[in-house]
Amino acid sequence: MNQVSQLPHIIAPEFIRAIEDHHNHFSSEHGYFIYHLDKLRLHLANLQQQDVVKLWFAVKANPLSRVIQTIAQQGFCFDVASDGELEQVLAQGVSAKNILNTGPAKSKRQLQRFIDKGVNTFVVESINQLAWLNELAQDNKITPTVLLRVQLQWPEGEKNPLGGNELTPFGLNLEQWQTIKLSDFPALNICGIHIFQWGNMLSNAKMFSLWSQMIEPLVGLAEDLGFELEILDLGGGLGIDYLQTGQAIDWSMAMRDLAEIKAKAQVKEIWLELGRYAVAQAGYYVAPIVDKKLNAGEQQLILAGGINHLLRPAITSQPFPARMLRTSNQVSENYHVHGPLCTSMDKLGIFALPNDVAVGDALLFGLCGAYGFTESMPFFLCHDIAAEYVFENLTFELVREPQSPTWYLR
Repeated sequence: MNQVSQLPHIIAPEFIRAIEDHHNHFSSEHGYFIYHLDKLRLHLANLQQQDVVKLWFAVKANPLSRVIQTIAQQGFCFDVASDGELEQVLAQGVSAKNILNTGPAKSKRQLQRFIDKGVNTFVVESINQLAWLNELAQDNKITPTVLLRVQLQWPEGEKNPLGGNELTPFGLNLEQWQTIKLSDFPALNICGIHIFQWGNMLSNAKMFSLWSQMIEPLVGLAEDLGFELEILDLGGGLGIDYLQTGQAIDWSMAMRDLAEIKAKAQVKEIWLELGRYAVAQAGYYVAPIVDKKLNAGEQQLILAGGINHLLRPAITSQPFPARMLRTSNQVSENYHVHGPLCTSMDKLGIFALPNDVAVGDALLFGLCGAYGFTESMPFFLCHDIAAEYVFENLTFELVREPQSPTWYLR
């Protein structure tokens, strides 16, 4: 993690002042998250200004109640991969007909629970799941919509959080799916294919190249099995520029590319399951500085919260961009920023910060709307659980208070 990262000046100054006033007023000793719902709402509305794809939100990116409510208001459906996510989404008033059940570990009992809640659309990742769902559909007198999840191989494949060209638990390769007979699953409406192996892509050209290579094998699989390919679910993978390199996905170009993919594949619908691309830019994390030191010629800052609240830097070597919350005109130096955990893994990155940064100041991290708190490791060393706020109509609202570890320790 050698990159020097700094939060660019893309945040409205009045919002930064509001965060600083909020922070000073509450004198927080712990790290906490803020989600700018007005900014999120505007971004989602812009994403919906097209008629090319049906948009789903991958709940794993951020399952906070107010985030889900805001996304639902913008007409998104929901990609749900666990019982907990299902209960959370339903609790926000989302209709079961707008839920897609994904995830590699669907047991027969879990499939039954989703059916019991009214879910009728499933991504199937194994022949076992296909057989279980068919049996449950017959028992419950329903006809679920089913997409087969496929893994493909690319010669130029690379390692990636979703596997890329690696063997993963997500779906089956073409040869395995070609062994099934649709007549063995008469209760299912098998009409789609799901494929998603590439995460955080920052190049429209590379995405289009990968999507284009998928058409022939996936259309061929549907023809071999004897079903009309109506739905092509390409998952997500649209990236966020955490390292501030200047790369970014052009949404309008992506829609033009997907319109071409849709025409070539001759499918009725293209689905995207957006996670970070939907919510990352609307989220922030604030952590107070508890110590500052010069060590082996390097400046170090120790924060009240680290990978117990933001694990992603430790597993991707891509820090969330950051700045000092307080405004300063002093020259910048590079600071190694660490959290409070007793492991060298607890490092959030190297950041260019004003050299008057001091104990008692706070750092503001951006792009934290996705894969923040719920991807973290909050229980290690028994620090407090991070609070979560929403910012809407110029007002902060506490959604979850910071929790002492006494609530889970026994």
